[in-house]
Amino acid sequence: MSVQISPSILSADFARLADEAKAVEGADWLHVDVMDNHFVPNLTLGVPIVESLSRATDIPLDCHLMIQNPDRWAPAYVEAGAGSVTFHVEAAAAPVRLAREIRAKGARASMALRPATPIEPYEDLLPELDMLLIMTVEPGFGGQAFLDIMLPKIRRTRQLIDKHGLELWLQIDGGVSERTIERCAEAGADVFVAGSAVYGADDPAAAVRGLRDLASAACAH
Repeated sequence: MSVQISPSILSADFARLADEAKAVEGADWLHVDVMDNHFVPNLTLGVPIVESLSRATDIPLDCHLMIQNPDRWAPAYVEAGAGSVTFHVEAAAAPVRLAREIRAKGARASMALRPATPIEPYEDLLPELDMLLIMTVEPGFGGQAFLDIMLPKIRRTRQLIDKHGLELWLQIDGGVSERTIERCAEAGADVFVAGSAVYGADDPAAAVRGLRDLASAACAH
């Protein structure tokens, strides 16, 4: 597996987003949390900010839509410049159709699962996806503690991906840090969203490199 690090701008300074994007040069993706205060109890940013960010950085944007009715809104994020768009299966009316539409517009299609949502009912959907996101905290707020009870779910998901021989990225989001990333990599994750562990560091770019090194070493084992 090739490890990828996706710093979350939810932990960045919203008044300096262009500068904050430059601060993590070397990252594989820039994770953009979109919240609507309906699907989750928080309100963040939307399409205009994604458009502006896409012009301000060469790092591809990884948009995580924690919103109701992603079937309607997700395609607009591809048009705004996102390279990957993640919708929550709990909110999507037609996840297969939505994934195909995201792909048809030129972005990677990703599906997210809240901690209490099992992976097994969605096994048949996996070939329609480019990435699967396992939430390792309850979505809605940054800075939460990692939920260790998600590690078995990460392992089961990796087993299903391998069972079908899919080139499907397995992303985790929530509480990723130097203390938790190795366990997640050993369980089978290969794409890591990190917010405060990156933007709370004195040198965010060095924090990205450090997290990648830890995860890569764990994957090698």
